[in-house]
Amino acid sequence: MPLFEYKCRECGTTFEKIVASSTARVACKKCRSPKVEKLLSVFAVGGTSRSQDSLESGPCGACGAPERGMCGMD
Repeated sequence: MPLFEYKCRECGTTFEKIVASSTARVACKKCRSPKVEKLLSVFAVGGTSRSQDSLESGPCGACGAPERGMCGMD
């Protein structure tokens, strides 16, 4: 089931709720008002930048060489 983020139009509380469908009725967790709006969810994306990659030990991510820097691509 998807997790949605809502904001209450009555008291301003922001909260998350797991709902079975996008048509499910949702009420504010604080004041119980049904006047809530679904907010745009922002997803976190994990990863590293190229400058951080070159500081890590281990195989080269660009060519697969057993050590970073062996191929000159780091």
